[in-house]
Amino acid sequence: MFIQTEATPNPATLKFLPGREVLQGEPRDFRDEEAAKASPLVSALFEVPGVSGVFLGSDFISVTNRDRDWSHIKPAILGVIMEHFTSGAPVLGDMHGAAGEPEEFYDEGDKEMVEVIKELLETRVRPAVAMDGGDITFKGFKAGTVFLHMQGACSGCPSSTATLKHGIENLLRHFVPGVTAVQEV
Repeated sequence: MFIQTEATPNPATLKFLPGREVLQGEPRDFRDEEAAKASPLVSALFEVPGVSGVFLGSDFISVTNRDRDWSHIKPAILGVIMEHFTSGAPVLGDMHGAAGEPEEFYDEGDKEMVEVIKELLETRVRPAVAMDGGDITFKGFKAGTVFLHMQGACSGCPSSTATLKHGIENLLRHFVPGVTAVQEV
């Protein structure tokens, strides 16, 4: 098994590509050992000293290293990923009782506008952000402001403010009259 690695715009996060499907469905972000219990793979990654976050995408794993020194941690992470996929164990364990994501919020009168915002995020923003090892999800819309949640490499990235303000905000303002701002939650 050959696992590729890619740098992300966030120097504390590396993207690992195992060359196979990692996760079906929506991406998952794990920011602590308690949340990591939902995944045998993520639990094992959190046992590597320095790991402070793991993000699972469809075909990649982004790992955040609180120490930012990758020389010692990268081989350990590669070993954990390789061992997991060769074992045949599931990426996610039993999800019964797992806390769901908080509900989205917006006024019912804004439903059409929210659908357009979500479509733009799904088709134009999320694929580009996934290439950098992260994800951005819609959380709400109120008084012209779109509220987004940044995950994976995007969370804590030095360029995330520029991505939000100059990239996503400009895109949404151009295509969706009524959007005046974008804010991270």
